[in-house]
Amino acid sequence: MDCSKKRFSTSFILPYSLFFAAAIALTSCAAPRALRPPPSEAPPPSGGQSYRVMGQTYRVLGSSKGYVEKGMASWYGTKFHGRKTANGEIYDMEKFTAAHRILPLGTYVKVKRTDGKGESVVVKINDRGPFVDNRVIDLSRAAARQLDMLNEGVAPVLVTALGEEILQGKTDEITLRPRLDYTAGEFSVQVGAFTVKENAEGLVRRMKDEHGTAYLSLFERGDMDFFRVRVGKFTMREEAERFMDQLLRSGEFDHVFVVAR
Repeated sequence: MDCSKKRFSTSFILPYSLFFAAAIALTSCAAPRALRPPPSEAPPPSGGQSYRVMGQTYRVLGSSKGYVEKGMASWYGTKFHGRKTANGEIYDMEKFTAAHRILPLGTYVKVKRTDGKGESVVVKINDRGPFVDNRVIDLSRAAARQLDMLNEGVAPVLVTALGEEILQGKTDEITLRPRLDYTAGEFSVQVGAFTVKENAEGLVRRMKDEHGTAYLSLFERGDMDFFRVRVGKFTMREEAERFMDQLLRSGEFDHVFVVAR
């Protein structure tokens, strides 16, 4: 699939994924739910390792350092309560946990709705998912309740990595690596991903003409290469988010997000 039309999709931007394959059930009157078959017997991959799910090869991030992501959150509950998660823990829908496709297991993230509803929540990534292009995180029921999204099923969120747990002898003695300042650094806004390099280069040239700075970022998935178009160079995440909102309001892009360079 190639984003060669006026509206560009970033559904290929984060092509890392998990051990639980998922499908989406859509009806005209119910919120979508992620369906998960039993987990793989293989151990979850560590950072940098790759694996295949539903015919696609994915790679786990080596670190959560600098990870910030905007997108849609979903949640999973009763059907999976009591099952093993990707890191071997038992899923408890009343604990504050989540599934993520790319972050190392054991990462703690802050999840905040971007539409002003609910309260923010901190969850531990102990599972893999969701397996739907327009979802970025799958929350436990407890976390979804705090975000006031139980009835809606999905909600727009900002996910910010806080750090990865380090077990100190006992499993109940947990510390986090020092929290980085995720508000300062180098940021840009990703506006599209292409399988045809020439199409990506065309958008880069146009974005340079319109906004001054744009560049290509290559992602090699294993079976396919993606040429990601990123625009702008900002030293504060807030500046990058304002620029992202500007692009969304233009109506030209329907899926854009801030990335740390």
